[in-house]
Amino acid sequence: MAVQLYCRVQSNCLCAVEEAKMAATVKGPVAVEDVNVTFEDQQKINKFARNTSRMTELKSEIDAKKKSLQDLQDASDDLMMLDDDALLIPYQIGDVFISHTQEETQEMLEAAKEALEQEVKGLEEQVSAIQQVLGDLKVQLYAKFGNNINLEADES
Repeated sequence: MAVQLYCRVQSNCLCAVEEAKMAATVKGPVAVEDVNVTFEDQQKINKFARNTSRMTELKSEIDAKKKSLQDLQDASDDLMMLDDDALLIPYQIGDVFISHTQEETQEMLEAAKEALEQEVKGLEEQVSAIQQVLGDLKVQLYAKFGNNINLEADES
């Protein structure tokens, strides 16, 4: 009796037992090893799935912040090209635009860029920590289940 392992990595993740059953219908008989799944094993699989999901969310957040960082850099570059130093530049704070001198606006843009860079750095550190946890879990789960579990993320 083969035990089915459920692992929600990305949107669909088939365990090797299910894959072997599907392959057996197409290619003929395939040897499937019976694997007992303990409560601790299921907890590790669930932790792996949660961490994978969190890492995906963090990577999306990093991409969004990098885009905002690029927008701030573009605004800073455009501001440097202005010839009129007496011109007041509108700077958005929340829902309100406040006019500042070119120098004040440049300083505010630099401060916003530094803050975003720090946020991106913190998020990248979180992703790195999660990748370490996922690596450890992969080693433990593959050691026990071998080819009977698929922990690789779908690239679709």
